[in-house]
Amino acid sequence: MIKIIRWLLLPISLIYAVIIRLRNVLYDNQIFKSQSFSIPTIVIGNLAIGGAGKSPMTEYLIRILKEKYKVATLSRGYGRKTKGFRFVESTSTALDVGDEPLQFKRKFNDIIVAVCEDRCTGIQKLESYADVIILDDAFQHRKLQAGINLLLFDFNSLFYPIMPLPTGNFRDNFSSTKRADYIVISKCPLDISENNKKHIEKIIRKYSIAPIFYSTIKYSYPQRFQNPTEKIDNLKGFNIILFCGIANPSPLIEYLQQENIVNIIQFPDHHNYSNNDYEKIINTYESLSANQKIIITTEKDVQRITTSAFSNYPLYYIPIEINIKANNGSTLNNYIESYVDMAKNIIKK
Repeated sequence: MIKIIRWLLLPISLIYAVIIRLRNVLYDNQIFKSQSFSIPTIVIGNLAIGGAGKSPMTEYLIRILKEKYKVATLSRGYGRKTKGFRFVESTSTALDVGDEPLQFKRKFNDIIVAVCEDRCTGIQKLESYADVIILDDAFQHRKLQAGINLLLFDFNSLFYPIMPLPTGNFRDNFSSTKRADYIVISKCPLDISENNKKHIEKIIRKYSIAPIFYSTIKYSYPQRFQNPTEKIDNLKGFNIILFCGIANPSPLIEYLQQENIVNIIQFPDHHNYSNNDYEKIINTYESLSANQKIIITTEKDVQRITTSAFSNYPLYYIPIEINIKANNGSTLNNYIESYVDMAKNIIKK
């Protein structure tokens, strides 16, 4: 029924596509102005709504750059109740700064994390603090002319009709792929076939000659919410209650269902948890008669959970990382590090 309704909204999708097209043309022809900065700026984005893996990609870049440079991340802070520019601290709350920026700061306490709706304003406030700024979800922020545009596509999204909202899931026209400097296909199967790669590259090469990389998800050991040093190295045989409020939980669900019974409680993306939600999760846990049972959620979700809510229950979260395959011998790391090195040398001169 929902699919039928979405197709009935096709005229709205066509109008939406025309508006987006006009906006991009105005920026492409410099009728609307974009601002560039001397500090190296790396934008991570996607064309479809949610679920492409922008947060793991941001963390990937943090890891490869933070040992050599002072790294800052800048996000809108989706879901926060505040406005304007704010620095993120480990003691901040998701309501103040958003769940993903809070996750970055708690995971990498030695980097600078900030939120601001206006990315150009945010960069201006961060320039004196950092050597390089990573901007999470800013591909459509055309007021900014980034040093590198890194565009992500969820693997599965390229095997369905590519349609704009509300009929499809794309918030930007696919022709915007031409603005990408590098493209990463995320959440690929471990055994991705050459035929699938040819299908993907045929679609993308209509608009872009940017290098294409393929990435997979790597799940880490579940970590105890109250004590992250306490981990479980083998989940086999557990009866799992999985609750989450993320855009695309399918890969995590599939991973956990390989060897376990999984009871799924799903919430909307960036959901702010209430006492009623905690009660529902705990009641589901207590209703299970299994000897080995556990509550699992995502690393993003724990940023929005009250610490005391699960003090008497085994709540764990699963951190994720990404593995990116080389493209004809060249790695994404090489491209990113070369760009930052070159940009910093230009500034010194």
